This record gives sequence, C-alpha cells and structure tokens, in this order.
Amino acid sequence: MTRMSILGSSLGAVALLVSVPALHGAEAVTLRNGFNLLCDHRHEADGRVRLFTGQGSDNFIEVDAAEIASVDIVPDPPAKGPGAALSSGAKTAEPRLTDADVHELMTQAGDRHNLDVDLLASVVRAESGGNILALSRTGAQGLMQLMPGTAAELGVADSFRADQNINGGTAYLDALLVRYHDHLALALAAYNAGPAAVDRYHGVPPYRETRTYVARVIREFNRRKQLEKLHPEARRIDHGSAAALSSMPASQ
Repeated sequence: MTRMSILGSSLGAVALLVSVPALHGAEAVTLRNGFNLLCDHRHEADGRVRLFTGQGSDNFIEVDAAEIASVDIVPDPPAKGPGAALSSGAKTAEPRLTDADVHELMTQAGDRHNLDVDLLASVVRAESGGNILALSRTGAQGLMQLMPGTAAELGVADSFRADQNINGGTAYLDALLVRYHDHLALALAAYNAGPAAVDRYHGVPPYRETRTYVARVIREFNRRKQLEKLHPEARRIDHGSAAALSSMPASQ
C-alpha cells in the first residue's frame, strides 16, 4: 500500500463536430480565467469552441466562445537546412500518447516515489486537465504545471514531454510530502503556492486559489478511491485528459 493510499483513507471525502485543420502553426489560446494552452486547431459551433491539442480529433477541450480572451498564432520554427544537425539541447518530438500511456507513466513515477497513482492523476487533472501542452499565464508548463526554475532544479529538460514532466512533478510532490511530514493538504498548498507561503502562514495560505486547489485535488483523490472500492475490478486510466473530461463530471 502506498503512502498516499493510507492518507486517503483518513481524508473527507466537451457532440462530435467536423474540425477544419489550421492553415498555420499552433495557436496560443488564453481564457478569461487566465488559463493558457497551445492548440493545433479549433472549431466553433453553437457558441462552443473545441480546442484540439493534436492534429486528430480525439484530444480536445471544449469551452464557451465567450470564455476565450485571445488567440495568438505561434509561428512555425524556421526550417532547417537538409544538412543541419540537432544541437545538444534540441528538443525532440514526442510520440502521441494515449490515456493508458500517461497512466503508465504516472504508475511508474508513483512506484519510484511510493505515491498513489490516483493522487498523481488528481493533481494532473487539477493542474492541466490532462493537456500535455498546457501553459499557464505565470509560465507553468505541461501536465503537472512545472515552473521553468523548478523544472531545471528537478532535471527536467522539456516540461512538454509527458515522461519528464510527470517524473519531475512526482519527485517534487514527494519532496514536499517529506518536508511536511506527509501532511497532504500542506504539501498540495506548497505545490500550488510555494513552500515559502506555507511556511509564512504556518499552514495552508489564505489564498482563494490555493485553498480551492487543495480542496479540488483532495476531493478528486477521494472520489477515485471510493470508485476503486466500489469497482475494484476496473482500474481507472482517466488521468484528466480532455477526451476523458468530456465524458465525466468535473470536480467542483
């Protein structure tokens, strides 16, 4: 039994549309709530907009058109000459991942750090909604929304690669749990607002965003553990991806 499985037992409990491929590079979409993401293309119908995170139609996030504050075109990188070689720091494209692939990455990371995969899935859902290319207004990146400085400290070279992001985010969460003696609420608060804020207030900071975040993750974690008890034969692979979010109620 993982450390977070033990802690969990004591805690209270977007119609298919035909999309038109973009004729340009990716688009950086900013929502009115401050959330930013990169999408490959989008499609609007009846006041709703689907933001597709890949070239296909499987992974998307659906929002009201009024929720979109701005859309900026991300220019394609300049073409390399036929003989150009990748520099040592160049980032390579990541193969398209399925929900099961991401779940397996979380399982492996959880095993290394003795953390429940349902806790990691709950954090991913709250942080990015399962969008590998998620980018916040403050610059946090990827599935577990790592800030560039934190990612560098964790040895993450590319936060938009799911494996690196999950490994780094899991290691960071594990370190916070150790720091706060397995107090999940404090560790989550530090993950959201930073350890300095938790130490300053000697507890969860009085920030509305942070308190909402902590409650959302714990509620989602408990929901998953309850479902696991009711249906132990069905191991969930929902890590909060856009496709999965469209078929199940979101945490409040």
